Amino acid sequence: MKILLKKATIIDPKGAFHLQEVDVFISGGTITKIGAALEEAADVTVKKDNLHLSMGWFDSSVCFGEPGYEERETLENGLRTAALSGFTDIALEPETQPTIDSQSAVIQLKNYRSDHPTEMHPIAALTKGQAGKLMTELYDLQNNGAVAFGDFLKPIENPELLKTALLYAQRFNALIISSPQDNRIGGNGVAHEGNSSTQLGLAGIPSLNETLQINRDLHILAYAGGKLHIPFVSTAEGVELIRAAKKKGLKVSCSVALANLCYTDDALFGFETRFKLSPPLRTEKDREALKEGLLDGTIDMISSHHQPLNKELKHVEFEHATSGTVGLEAAFGVLNTFFPTQKVIQFLTKGRTTFGLSSTKIEEGQVANLSLFTPNGAGKFTKEDLLSSTQNCAFLGHSTQGKVYGSISGNKIALK
Repeated sequence: MKILLKKATIIDPKGAFHLQEVDVFISGGTITKIGAALEEAADVTVKKDNLHLSMGWFDSSVCFGEPGYEERETLENGLRTAALSGFTDIALEPETQPTIDSQSAVIQLKNYRSDHPTEMHPIAALTKGQAGKLMTELYDLQNNGAVAFGDFLKPIENPELLKTALLYAQRFNALIISSPQDNRIGGNGVAHEGNSSTQLGLAGIPSLNETLQINRDLHILAYAGGKLHIPFVSTAEGVELIRAAKKKGLKVSCSVALANLCYTDDALFGFETRFKLSPPLRTEKDREALKEGLLDGTIDMISSHHQPLNKELKHVEFEHATSGTVGLEAAFGVLNTFFPTQKVIQFLTKGRTTFGLSSTKIEEGQVANLSLFTPNGAGKFTKEDLLSSTQNCAFLGHSTQGKVYGSISGNKIALK
């Protein structure tokens, strides 16, 4: 396929065409020409208002459901949603049935073929059945395509297991994920423990639930070595612990969920279940610390923490609702209201290195891996913007800035 992008402003700080408006010609999945007023014959010519290009975005934590929970989301529509939301790569969580804990499960996902430009990179479960007891076959799983190992939203309760995993994973440079929650503290809670939970009469989850686990895991990392990823940091104290660990030279990375940058626990007044999330929404102090952590490099990446859930799991009392929100569709427009566009692109691409994905420049001879968007245009995120099969979205009504046009990866293109 031949694709011609007209009058596109390139955002690529490490490339030769950064902030230049040019035409880009892609042939056979490779960028073959970049210049002014190109006239190459193309199968697809893209002309969009204020078109911008960047390296393809990556989301480090996405759930689709299939196999096992197709009523939440299928792989086909999930990949379509990701591609039209600008993401060329996503790390797929083992929130499936059966879970992703075997070579066959990883191979099945890696062999899935679609016409959408988004590529799936499976995160394999760290333990069999995500039960927290027997470690999976990490080496074989990585050889078949797993990019990291972790039990989704489940802490590694056994410290010996985490130590062993970190020691063993160093032999093949694997990434271990440990969810930052000690459920012996506030394990039955449904909201951040604070003024809001007290006024609403909701069982609380204290910040200690997160910081105890992070502190323990960092001590084990200092002892064992290896690479540790801590997803969805949500507290000011947690950010400070990771900041200190990085200063000591520990190989630790972390992410923050989009919703924790947008909202505080004040959003819970009204008992709207779309704001029931894991980790929970916390205080304004925590939210500001998360933003500061992103800007100073303590927090490595932002994840939409995309979790489609059928309405039966959300349309119940707040205490009984399942935690989770979809977020791929909202990610760029919402983030662009908080940070300059170039920072947003940095936050949406930096995770590629952590998870072992390639990073390419937008230059001639490079494989096309591009996100297409405009940074201009203020609006609101509405139900009409949802592409997911489910509508459990915390971002409905949130302000947006800019618009995603689609994505390109190799010979595949997705356009709105």
